Amino acid sequence: MHKILTVLFVLLFVNYSFAGKISGTVSDEKGSPLAYASILIKENGHGTTANQEGRYSLELNTGDYTIVVQYVGYAKQEKKIHVETKSLQLDFQLLPQQLNLNDVVVKSGAEDPAYAIIRHAIKKREEYRTAVDSFTCEAYIKTLLKTRTLPRKILGKTMDSATWKQMGVDSNGKGVIYLSESMTKIAFKKPDKIKLEVISGRESGTAGYGFSFPTFIDFYNNNIEMMGGQVAPRGYVSPIADGALGFYKYHFLGSFFEDGKEINRIEVIPRRKYEPLFSGTIEITEGDWRIYSLDLMLTKESQLELLDTVKIKQIHYPVTPTIWRTKDQVMYFTFKKFGIDAVGNFLNVFNNYNVTPAFKKKFFNNIVVRFDTGVNKKPITYWDSVRPVPLEPEEVKDYKVKDSIFSYQRDSSFTKRYRDSLRRMQGKISLKNVLWNGFTRSNYNPKKWTSIQWQPLLKQVQYNTVEGLVLNTEATLSRAYPKVKRELSFTPHLRYGFSNGHFNAWGTLNYNKRSFWWDNSNAGDESAESFRQNNFSISGGKRVNQFNKDEPISPLYNSVVTLFFNHNYLKIYENYFAQFNYHGSSQAGLKYSVSFLYEDRVPLENTTDFAIIKYDPQKFTPNYPFEKIYQQFIRHQAFIAEVSLEYQPGQQFAQFPRYRVPLGSKYPTFSLDYQKGIDNIFGSDVNFDKWTFAVTDDINLKLAGQFSYRFDIGGFINDKSVFIQDYRHFNGNQIIIASKYLNSFQTAPYYANSTTASFYATGHVEHHFNGLLTNKIPFFKRLNWNLVAGSNAFYVNKNNNYAEIFAGLENILKLFRVDVVGSYLNGNNGQVAVRIGFGGLLGGKVRSN
Repeated sequence: MHKILTVLFVLLFVNYSFAGKISGTVSDEKGSPLAYASILIKENGHGTTANQEGRYSLELNTGDYTIVVQYVGYAKQEKKIHVETKSLQLDFQLLPQQLNLNDVVVKSGAEDPAYAIIRHAIKKREEYRTAVDSFTCEAYIKTLLKTRTLPRKILGKTMDSATWKQMGVDSNGKGVIYLSESMTKIAFKKPDKIKLEVISGRESGTAGYGFSFPTFIDFYNNNIEMMGGQVAPRGYVSPIADGALGFYKYHFLGSFFEDGKEINRIEVIPRRKYEPLFSGTIEITEGDWRIYSLDLMLTKESQLELLDTVKIKQIHYPVTPTIWRTKDQVMYFTFKKFGIDAVGNFLNVFNNYNVTPAFKKKFFNNIVVRFDTGVNKKPITYWDSVRPVPLEPEEVKDYKVKDSIFSYQRDSSFTKRYRDSLRRMQGKISLKNVLWNGFTRSNYNPKKWTSIQWQPLLKQVQYNTVEGLVLNTEATLSRAYPKVKRELSFTPHLRYGFSNGHFNAWGTLNYNKRSFWWDNSNAGDESAESFRQNNFSISGGKRVNQFNKDEPISPLYNSVVTLFFNHNYLKIYENYFAQFNYHGSSQAGLKYSVSFLYEDRVPLENTTDFAIIKYDPQKFTPNYPFEKIYQQFIRHQAFIAEVSLEYQPGQQFAQFPRYRVPLGSKYPTFSLDYQKGIDNIFGSDVNFDKWTFAVTDDINLKLAGQFSYRFDIGGFINDKSVFIQDYRHFNGNQIIIASKYLNSFQTAPYYANSTTASFYATGHVEHHFNGLLTNKIPFFKRLNWNLVAGSNAFYVNKNNNYAEIFAGLENILKLFRVDVVGSYLNGNNGQVAVRIGFGGLLGGKVRSN
């Protein structure tokens, strides 16, 4: 009886789940494919999207269905079908939408009818933005990036043929360089709670998880953020934003009827160039004034910088009679810089909306994105069954070729033949590598992975008045321990000063958490080390340090001002030292570190006054902070313990199968640092207690720009025995090159205000206008130069204080920033100076690194 029931159950299940396949193409009246046309099953609201060639496919259970096809600018078409077990070819040829203008009469000087429609849409905007308290849906996300032209040399770095092959481009530099797809469940609850559960992800040529974050673009918001704010931090003004009539002009193109509903098509035209505005068309339903579909574009005249163009297409549909949601969305983009010509798109297909979900208690927490444990382990047959959009021929080829290469590399990683080929690809070590480029060499043995990384000699050459010409060498030798996911590395440093003849040598031993490319079980964890810290290091030897360990002036800049302008701002001392550091972080996002430092501090004197251009040798000052102490310090020993904590409340995370990654928070970051100078340990002469508490944040004010700040307070609880190296130094700057923004004072002296006071405070505020105001100035708006302004200050007492205000321009050539700074020192007028640094689209990234 049991066997009979089992057979019956299987037969019933097979009969119920057996599906027929519907496939076809969507084209225009001339037979040209309509890329990413929307396909909807009218009976259940499920659907898909055609691919770039207009091809689509669906699997449906036996029954009767109505297939609806839409494309912006074309008349919707419906076909009724009966699905059986065999495949069915169903093609659609859409005709351009015939717009009705017969009932519209626009008199000379009268307002275009589009404005009345837009006003209605603006009034309904907030209602539709908050129409649902919560919802769930499923999203298929596909990301494609391909090159049309790729140069052999990018930013001075040459790519060899092996690199091109690994990327997947042909001899002309053309090919797919990134392809991924994922299936994600989305849950939302007002006002801003969201959770993504990534069920499956696939990335061509790797075991990665794919791009699994849906590109939510809600035009019912006043401000539209693109790609997480990376394209433009100010965002863009929605065509139906509350203040949209002040930004856009509108033109009524006509109306048409679908499903008994009148749809108005309106052309959206920016009133001014070089403002964050869209252009294109938006379709609004008559009477209830909803967004029906849109086809909008951003260009360089919309203040795009990283990309050349972005085009967004959306189709909305009713998931209930009163609630509409986005059914599918495609965002195209083009990039043409540095000789690279690339195009790409983000495709999102949303299905299975539920606008009355029941969430379990505490369903929404600080885990915003959760990846299933088998997220990247689904077979190809799984993707063929769930993928709603057919792959393009080039995508099929990309998966096949790159996945084969990846499998070969993974499976061959333990073979001697494969390791030998990888070693040969590294090439020979040339004199240019040693002197200028540097190099990395590995043995590619997964069981005994060893590598060496050499830092180029010439880039480490320095000059100062103490050591004269300084030659530094540095290399890192690493050894992997795959079983425990750890890496042990040793970095020796050698330094020789040709004028004083001093030789210094020290080294650092690091033991860090690490993932390895050949370990498929750990695929996707390559970035984990940056976030799941649990590392320690031991270092020791004899070295040279600046008195202020924050290094307010770089050795390179000091070399230039010494050789050409006769200023020796760099103040250094030698020390025999031993140090232990431990860094860790908790799952809650708390970062902590503990260190112990011993130094035997030795004074150094100037030994040369050589300069390429000599103005006045008397400008060279003694090699100690002469503004604060009146003679060279005496040799002494110091033993210092330090504890640091850093925490950002409200931190949200992406939970990967083996680790979690912080995604940020709307709250500022708080940090606390405590140092204890302990006497009578290893002959230590210091005895002090010093603390610092800081709060920092970056606040994106959208169209108004970005506001950043840092505030510190601190002081010495105990200052019984404090040497100049342990004072609280305020990071000054006396050269034209800007020092670290939000952590320094651009015209303050380096050491004149250093203190051991029981209390001090510092403040840094900076506002990046990101095009606000400057987009009204013809010259600046074309160049995308942006205004920046702010202030820096510190206060110890009425005799020891400093304040400066500054204003400048950034994003000059996408790299540079120039500020004019006015300062006040100790209550008196200081100076007005110019500072040049990195800032803007690319410069900001250089500065942060």
